[in-house]
Amino acid sequence: MSLDNKKVKEIAYLARLNVQDSEIEQTASELNNILSLMDKLGDIDTVDSEPMAHPLKMSQRLREDKVSEEDMSKEFQEIAPKTGKGHFLVPTVIE
Repeated sequence: MSLDNKKVKEIAYLARLNVQDSEIEQTASELNNILSLMDKLGDIDTVDSEPMAHPLKMSQRLREDKVSEEDMSKEFQEIAPKTGKGHFLVPTVIE
């Protein structure tokens, strides 16, 4: 697949990119190089490759899940204009 200048302008417009007319040739060349690389990647035989979620076989160390702040929701809701059962009520605007 090869992109011409017209297609590059359309892509730039759809992507909301400001590509100057003086940059169109270079941008088309760079995009065509990227598409060429993608075609080469598509030719690689991956039938015997096992899918993986992470390139390294190791588990992620997570911090201990513990409460670090006191619950102040009651104090905050006391000064709120309107509250429900443990939550703030937001007024609706009907016109």
